Amino acid sequence: MTARFHRLFFALAALVAVFGASSGLHAQFRFDTVVIDAGHGGKDPGTIWYHRVEKHLALDVAKRVETGLRAKGIKTVMIRRSDTFVELDQRARLANKVPNSIFVSVHFNADGKDFGKNGAEMHYYGPKGLYLSQRLDAAFDRSVKLGCTKLVQRKRLVVLRETKAPAVLVECGYLTHRTNSWLCSLTSHRQAVANAIVSGILASRTR
Repeated sequence: MTARFHRLFFALAALVAVFGASSGLHAQFRFDTVVIDAGHGGKDPGTIWYHRVEKHLALDVAKRVETGLRAKGIKTVMIRRSDTFVELDQRARLANKVPNSIFVSVHFNADGKDFGKNGAEMHYYGPKGLYLSQRLDAAFDRSVKLGCTKLVQRKRLVVLRETKAPAVLVECGYLTHRTNSWLCSLTSHRQAVANAIVSGILASRTR
């Protein structure tokens, strides 16, 4: 009987720990501002495939995300609003100046060795970034037709590692994949991508 009691006690303790950690993580997401980082810019074009330039696509989606968030009453800060170059560590420093915020970086992917790779990826660093990435991943699965989506832990990305707020880098599709690349060139598709990012952000927010 004692052994059974001990097993029950430890099982209940484990459940309490899991739910306690979950509720503590949710408490971290009472943000009122989203820092939006359009990847690359200026002298850094990002990846270029089939005449599609990452820095321009990223800025377009970032501006659409800003419009969507503001329509929902969420304050935003843009790392760049034009075709300008911003150092990676400066992006993190700018984000760290914004209190009560989260950080979302917008990029497009490429793999010149595997042209079959497709889909969106949510890159994160640490548990807070994972939680935010999961919400974004679910939103993409519901409404963005790129193929698969997946979560990728990244420990060396400066904008994730050095940003103190919950942070995610969204790879919005593979420009090396012909279908993904064609879709990402469409205004309607980029709007769908922006809408999914907004939905994921709102889903991660506790009021």
